[in-house]
Amino acid sequence: MQTIVFLDRGTITVPMRRPNFAHEWIDHDRTAPDETVERLLSATITLTNKVPLREPELSAPPKLKCIALTATGYDNVDIAFCRKRGIAVANVPGYAKNSVPEHVLMLLLALRRNLPAYRDAVRAGRWQQSSQPILNELPVEDLRGSTLGLIGYGDLAKGVEKLARAFGMEILVAERQGAAAARAGRTLFEDVLRRSDVISLHVPLTEETRGLIGAKELAMMKRTALLLNTARGGLIDEAALAEALKSGRLGGAGMDMLSQEPPRDGNPLIDLRLPNLIVTPHIAWASRQAQELLAEEVIQNIEAFVAGKPRNLVS
Repeated sequence: MQTIVFLDRGTITVPMRRPNFAHEWIDHDRTAPDETVERLLSATITLTNKVPLREPELSAPPKLKCIALTATGYDNVDIAFCRKRGIAVANVPGYAKNSVPEHVLMLLLALRRNLPAYRDAVRAGRWQQSSQPILNELPVEDLRGSTLGLIGYGDLAKGVEKLARAFGMEILVAERQGAAAARAGRTLFEDVLRRSDVISLHVPLTEETRGLIGAKELAMMKRTALLLNTARGGLIDEAALAEALKSGRLGGAGMDMLSQEPPRDGNPLIDLRLPNLIVTPHIAWASRQAQELLAEEVIQNIEAFVAGKPRNLVS
């Protein structure tokens, strides 16, 4: 019989059906780092969304054979160690192909039309006290005719592209950073930064992409440009971004990810109170429909593994 341990069940808010094989299922709403090893000792299969599973956590459990991620990204798992130990790792690609692009467009529209600033103006009573029937304090920009630069071009980026084209935006797809030449349909990374009115990040967090956008890259962007991140917090030098926003060097930013989540120890972006910065708590993926698809796909990954026909393996 399989023993399935879900380390952070609280990250998924929809019901999950149980797999169609004999098993014991153990839910933990959350798991602190010092609790991980003990909770995995009896597990043959573990489910996790964001609990770190590195060599120290994975060396101890004697029976663990499969890690079923309730996510697409797998930067919280030591893939190399899993391969060495023969632990299968399965993720769920594509489940948020509507949820994430819609969140990106929400951030984009809110920032281009200065929605947070106008909301605050009404709350502060400035419209009520205006001598005119309108309150036109800040510019409101259309999307049509502006340029969206996509860094990363997987399913989620393509979903953003489809929505942006419906608004009449021009699209640039970035070549890998540091590439000397661009493939067909791509534009050199630096040229995308310089030419785009909006940059949206859609790459995984790896050693190559960590710190992808720092002070140098921010300085290449237009002063009016927006930076959107619904991928991973570690892609951006957050201190450099905070400084660019405070100094007026960048038009605005929409962040759904931070380098530490939750940001209990503070964060240079969390501490800012600027109308051109929107931070959401890692929820771009979390529409009800996306979570329902995710939950079903996770169970199917487990069932396929137990049946000897593993799917969606990243290790």
